[in-house]
Amino acid sequence: MDTFTRDGLTFEVLDAGAGDGEVVVLLHGFPQDATAWDRVSPLLHAAGLRTLAPTQRGYSPGARPRRVTAYRISELVADVVALLDAAGVERAHVVGHDWGGGVAWALAAAHPDRVASLVVLSTPHPSALAWAFRHADQGRRSWYMLAFQLPVLPERGLARMLRSGGLRRTGLPDQDARRYAARLGRAGALRGPLHWYRAALRPARDGRGGLRVGPVAVPTTYVWGTRDPFLGRAAAERTARHVRGDYRFVEVDAGHWLPERQADAVVREVLARVRDCRP
Repeated sequence: MDTFTRDGLTFEVLDAGAGDGEVVVLLHGFPQDATAWDRVSPLLHAAGLRTLAPTQRGYSPGARPRRVTAYRISELVADVVALLDAAGVERAHVVGHDWGGGVAWALAAAHPDRVASLVVLSTPHPSALAWAFRHADQGRRSWYMLAFQLPVLPERGLARMLRSGGLRRTGLPDQDARRYAARLGRAGALRGPLHWYRAALRPARDGRGGLRVGPVAVPTTYVWGTRDPFLGRAAAERTARHVRGDYRFVEVDAGHWLPERQADAVVREVLARVRDCRP
């Protein structure tokens, strides 16, 4: 597969590895794209797995709706279900990083029948994150989420930051920072990605907005970097309260960019979950 469609939107997807192998879906975050997994995917392919890495809503040029409500978590989850349907995959191992981790948590909670196992990188369960906003230092770490609620100005400022190499200051490798900036270094290209943040903080009248995610019952591993500047320990440790299935919490001596910086550790945890699910 090169693309898949849903509701008139066309999503880019990197489909590679063993065609008859178990499937691992890889969900990127902000401001990444499917190439965030370029160091991870080959290692999974060498283990006999097939990977599906979509460039998600707002990031794929053919999937950039303008309305904030088009970026509700329910829509983001439905995109992944559409990917599985298009690929003819009943159940997949799901891996998500950053915002992709938020989608992965929500997918596993809403559609456990489609998720064989879950590995989330960096991002705590949304309910744990919400608790940490009120009771720990997460509000200070995530101040930018409030800034992103403004119209127009965040797009312009972030576009300048991306073009000037600002992502390198957060620990992202230079080659990845340049690649992401090439895709999103214009204000117009950032509207969709920033709408993820806007939709998360704007509950709709019908109650479907926000980031309300239920408990997860599928086998789950949560990998957190102890030096992550954006996501703190309080939410990381509280995530266990929101997983009812078999759960592992793995700390690594790293920052936020785990797919790019810690590919070996990521693959090790994904393969452990794949093996656990085999009879």
